[in-house]
Amino acid sequence: MIESLKNLFLNWSGLAKHRPNLYMAITNMGWLVSEKVLRILLGLVTFVFMARHLGPSDFGIFNYALAFLALFSSIATVGLNGPVVRDIVKEPNEVNLIMGTSLVLQLIGGLVAFCLLLATILIVRPFDSISFWVVSIIGIACLFKFSEVSKYWFEARVQSKYVVIVEAAVFFVFTCIKLALIYSGLSLIYFAWVSVVEALALALLVLIIYQFKTDNLFKLRFSFVWAKKLLQESWPLILSGLTVILYMRIDQIMIAQMMSDESVGIYSAAVRISEAWYFIPLAIVSSVFPSIIRFKGEGQEKYYVQLQKLFSLMVLISILVAIPMSLISNWLILTMYGQEFGEAGYVLALHVWAGIFVSLGVSSGKWYLNENLTRLMFYRTLCGAVINITMNYFLIPFYGIIGATYATLISYIFVAFLFDIFNPKTRKIFWMKVDSFFFKGLKPNQFFLK
Repeated sequence: MIESLKNLFLNWSGLAKHRPNLYMAITNMGWLVSEKVLRILLGLVTFVFMARHLGPSDFGIFNYALAFLALFSSIATVGLNGPVVRDIVKEPNEVNLIMGTSLVLQLIGGLVAFCLLLATILIVRPFDSISFWVVSIIGIACLFKFSEVSKYWFEARVQSKYVVIVEAAVFFVFTCIKLALIYSGLSLIYFAWVSVVEALALALLVLIIYQFKTDNLFKLRFSFVWAKKLLQESWPLILSGLTVILYMRIDQIMIAQMMSDESVGIYSAAVRISEAWYFIPLAIVSSVFPSIIRFKGEGQEKYYVQLQKLFSLMVLISILVAIPMSLISNWLILTMYGQEFGEAGYVLALHVWAGIFVSLGVSSGKWYLNENLTRLMFYRTLCGAVINITMNYFLIPFYGIIGATYATLISYIFVAFLFDIFNPKTRKIFWMKVDSFFFKGLKPNQFFLK
């Protein structure tokens, strides 16, 4: 054991010395994954205590507001993440202009998003003052999205650990504050305000850490030339981001509109547990796909053999999660949330199977990007959003939150699986996904790509 640890240390040290770029990439990913695990564990604990404290109705309003925030945040960020990171890397002498322009665009985007959010909640819930105030307060976080330009700089420099440390610290502090609110027995409106203050604190701190590392915050400048260039590239990404959020979160908004806030609370309780492990396929795909891309240089056959292994691994892991989760779903919900949320057990037992198609969607999404099929990728997400909205519209009145769960499953199956059969460019991937359900390419003792 000691000898193995020694060899591991020597190999890691050698990697840092001889392949610094790879070492930085792995270390950067390690920080990101660690922060995600911390958020999930602490977040789930807080989520459960909030649900038990607020009850299904108020908890439903809170999650309804979060769904609204997610929807309009995609407008506030103006789709600039990818283009800005790329341009910072490619044009290091233009960093102050790129970031200054991005900051102004996202500040305007945040204002537009917040105004749209207020207008929308007034239209869909004109006589519900509680929902209006909670959504409006939480929606203020849209105004702080401009601070994310500092994150783009750290991401471009492969130094995300600084942002991760700040985010983890803020998250931990405000988790403690939320637990204190629960202990004090305070009402929903206090949790809404704490969420806004958390967003503000994070925005200020990431800007401060950027200034500390670069001393460039007050040197940022706006450029109409860069604004035009960035907006020309970002508007499809805004639409894509909006479509993804519609596809992922429209169910909670529609449940609130067609049923009740209590139903949203019960549904959200199940979905939070079902989605808690989604960071695992994301981490695996992020880790192994660069290696798969390198195989493409050795020929299409090796490339697709490795891709098949990835698909099969995603299905295997998802099934290993889904089976036990389905079997203990009712017990888990009652233990964590209490009798008031009992119906969430049935939702969890079904919703957890969506993880198979989420995992396949994440892994095949990387293939779409590598093959320059981003337009098709947008179309499949758009189709998923349309199907999800349509199925929710017809199933929720008859089957309630179980109908919303079926709608989610059906839309995920179409997006991550069936969509590929309709286009000659993606049909090969469809049949590979079919084979993945038989674990093709994975040997009995092989759980990692080689």
